[in-house]
Amino acid sequence: MKLLFEKSVKGRRAIQVDNSDVPTTININSDFLRKNSAELPELSELDVVRHFTALSRMNFGVDTNFYPLGSCTMKYNPKVCERIASYPGFAHLHPLLPQLRMGGMLTQGALQVLYDMDIFLREITGMAGFTLQPMAGAHGELTGIMIMAAYHRNKGNKKTTVLVPDSAHGTNPASAAIAGYKVVVVPSDDNGIMDIKALKKLINNEVAGLMLTCPNTLGLFNSHIKEICDLIHSVDGLAYYDGANLNAIVGKARPGDFGFDIVHINLHKTFATPHGGGGPGSGPVGVNEKLVDFLPVSVVVKRDDGTYALEYNRPKSIGYIAPFYGNFAIILRAYVYILMLGKEGLGKVAENAVLNANYILAKLKKHYKAASENICKHECVFSPTDEMLQNGVHALDVAKSLIDRGFHPPTVYFPTIVKEALMIEPTETESKETIDEFIDAMIEIAEIAKTEPEKIKQSPITTPVCRPDETAAAKNLDISFHI
Repeated sequence: MKLLFEKSVKGRRAIQVDNSDVPTTININSDFLRKNSAELPELSELDVVRHFTALSRMNFGVDTNFYPLGSCTMKYNPKVCERIASYPGFAHLHPLLPQLRMGGMLTQGALQVLYDMDIFLREITGMAGFTLQPMAGAHGELTGIMIMAAYHRNKGNKKTTVLVPDSAHGTNPASAAIAGYKVVVVPSDDNGIMDIKALKKLINNEVAGLMLTCPNTLGLFNSHIKEICDLIHSVDGLAYYDGANLNAIVGKARPGDFGFDIVHINLHKTFATPHGGGGPGSGPVGVNEKLVDFLPVSVVVKRDDGTYALEYNRPKSIGYIAPFYGNFAIILRAYVYILMLGKEGLGKVAENAVLNANYILAKLKKHYKAASENICKHECVFSPTDEMLQNGVHALDVAKSLIDRGFHPPTVYFPTIVKEALMIEPTETESKETIDEFIDAMIEIAEIAKTEPEKIKQSPITTPVCRPDETAAAKNLDISFHI
């Protein structure tokens, strides 16, 4: 499609501005004035509307197509959640309104949402208390590690290291390092899960804790999970649960029951709030009883008279980690989602997510190399076969070919412990018919890669920009704006 500048016709305009009301006595420093005309495109209103409507049709999201982005749970967001989040009583509420003084009743509904959400998440995870302030998953990780550090400081423990599996999300080691810890990597075993023998060799009194995603990034549940937590606790370390993959076990198992001390949850993954494009997000952190005093301020409490308020007097707290109370509208969407599904419904989420992932695994393992043929949880990982690789077809080529077939590519080249990884998470919200169409597309790509690999390597051919030279773009970055 043409650019707005290419559609421009000299003298064409959408509206005539009356200059008679523009004050002429204002003196503006010449340093702040544009030296040359802006040279904006000249267009009618119809031109502009059609241009941006056409652009909107190029957007890709879960409302338009299947989005099997592994480890990110890109599932459909029920519109009732969006509707309630837009209610004026919530959407127009200013965060500086008082809680209990004059006008405080305006905030009571919002405070009750936060209070109830804390209780819901405690029950879902088996924790004793939550902070809802973290504004993303990585922010939740950092908050959890800061709580871990505060616990050890309070006890006078001299801890220096945090253990992280080699299959962990990249933000795990980053969060631990920011909190001042040395990161020690624990390798995976031949089954694709953290090697417990290697872990035992790394356990010592220097260990502050372990960060673990379960199921892991291969979609595999670690059957040694209780033993792992006990090993960490044997040196007064803390077991940290990365909840990015909670979608696989929500309503079925609780991290607190496994032995974890700290849990972070991605509301924007597990509880159907918007995800993608950089946000918005919400990463609440839950802790067990011995860590409750270290939670960030403020904490919502319910008073004897039934009103809600924010409590700040918490001497051991790690302090503020977000302005006001995090991404309230995201919390509200998740609140609606949980109320709508209830305990049984949340269990169905996990059941269907696991069923869909294993269905894809069973259907595609004859056409691609499966990272593990064991029963997976919510996601599965493949690589191109040796024959495909010999023909020059790589994971990126498969991903690009899916675009031409109407599907968003899965996560590629992650986890890094799998070469040429294609990480697929169907979620529970996709129908069998949609998943079958995706499977057929993957099989078609695999077959073409054997006989006409160049066709796959040229994909996508249906997009405005086909396949840019990403290496050249990174090396010759041009971010200047020319007028």
